[in-house]
Amino acid sequence: MGGKLMENPVISDPFHQENTGSKKRKKNPTPDWEFQQSLAACSREGDLDAALALYRGASIRLNAYHFNTLLHICSNALGSSDLALASEGRSTDSIAAAVKEAFRVFEHMVTSGITPLESTITSMARIAAADRQDGGSRAFELVKDMGSRYGVSPRLRTYNPALFAFCRRAEDAEKAYNVEEHMASMGITAEEAEISALLKVSSDAGKEDKVYEYMHKLRRFSRPVGPSTVDILKSWFESDCATRAGREVWDEDQVKETVLLNGGGWHGLGWLGKGKWRVERSEISSVGCCLLCRQQLACVDLDRTETEKLAESVASLARAREAQSNFSDFQEWLDSHDDYDLVIDGANIGYYHQNFADGGFCLTQLQAVVEELLRHSYAKKPLIILHNKRVCSLMEDSRSRELLEDWTAQGSLYASPTGSNDDWYWIYAAVRLRCLLLTNDEMRDHIFETLGHSFFSRWKERHQVRYTFVKGDAKLEMPRSYTNVIQESASGSWHIPLLAPDDQGDKDHKSEGWLCITRVPPT
Repeated sequence: MGGKLMENPVISDPFHQENTGSKKRKKNPTPDWEFQQSLAACSREGDLDAALALYRGASIRLNAYHFNTLLHICSNALGSSDLALASEGRSTDSIAAAVKEAFRVFEHMVTSGITPLESTITSMARIAAADRQDGGSRAFELVKDMGSRYGVSPRLRTYNPALFAFCRRAEDAEKAYNVEEHMASMGITAEEAEISALLKVSSDAGKEDKVYEYMHKLRRFSRPVGPSTVDILKSWFESDCATRAGREVWDEDQVKETVLLNGGGWHGLGWLGKGKWRVERSEISSVGCCLLCRQQLACVDLDRTETEKLAESVASLARAREAQSNFSDFQEWLDSHDDYDLVIDGANIGYYHQNFADGGFCLTQLQAVVEELLRHSYAKKPLIILHNKRVCSLMEDSRSRELLEDWTAQGSLYASPTGSNDDWYWIYAAVRLRCLLLTNDEMRDHIFETLGHSFFSRWKERHQVRYTFVKGDAKLEMPRSYTNVIQESASGSWHIPLLAPDDQGDKDHKSEGWLCITRVPPT
């Protein structure tokens, strides 16, 4: 095999070292130094043939860096085997031979007592998948065995070679599903590229139930959808299989109830309706109405299970960290006072633009916010949470005491106990009651400390009310009237936000229009 295969830019070289402490060549280079310099040059140039020739002629004992660099060069070259075949006229036999030699290098590494890293297995999976003679199965076996054999855990990129190999052909669809299921069992979530590939192979195989399943996974894990995924979705909805998929009769009350339980924006009960689909670009009005089909989009909330998990996560950590705060008593109190429709982070508002170091707390700001809420009927019964120490301090002023006593009499004020962190209280109350939360706190600490789940940001988007003051008057920013995410209506139609590329052609997270997908009415 002559020449160089093309480099693949997807995975950067984690083992690459310049090893050029000086631009001048050593006067008395050792064999180890010369080998390392030559290997580094092969890595920079992406020269697979030279790297393998260097390996065959090695007169030194190879270490982990040498093996990993060799395999990385093979991975970069063979991972682009389609491009290499097209651009350099390489045959499938030559690719298979290179794959075989790369596996000999890998076996040599293992028998030398060097434990492969996750990046090593990823390289080997990409190499295996380059062989069109069921290379996907070999790549998948490597990933499945890496924990038991080498004690390392896979990442999303480790699964990709096998997954994408199986997604090439409709007849391998079930194998692709097995890879995705194994990923999920390891706690690894597919992203848009992987879901897009699964959508395509499912569409090609005419598996309407799997298309439906992966559309909902796309809805769950992606916001605006990229152009390549949009093309796959258009192809599906324009297919004969999509026309046939669905049922003509369904329980409308059940669908609406399920949409409500799911937090709005989807039901997940399967394709509804029969007949051809109309796929057209549309825009959504500021209040969430599709200008084409007049469907009202939802402000999507967490479903009941996610909400309960989030509440329990907050409560568990609060009880553990607030040993003297009687948090359990607060939970019991909230169970019998569950009619609040908005929770207010009192400290966040009272200290807004005040000198916290001097103890400055502006109760009139908090009062202005409460009055603004009630004036515009944003809330009928708000719950203000303030720390007991702050309440006691405010009570020393007669004007403040009168206001606080009024709130207490109305059942609108809860004083978190001395020694507690009131943040736990207002977060838990808002989640537990599934109501709005008024605060400018970004809650970044709570994201990292309590969850690690992506749905916390979705909860904030749906529930957080922000505020500011203009010449002393409170101005409130309510949550958006709809969520910029794939939505499935109770009538079976779909709305998909489209990703807008920036001027450099890279993707950002803004929406550039929507796809409106509805059944064509019978004539």
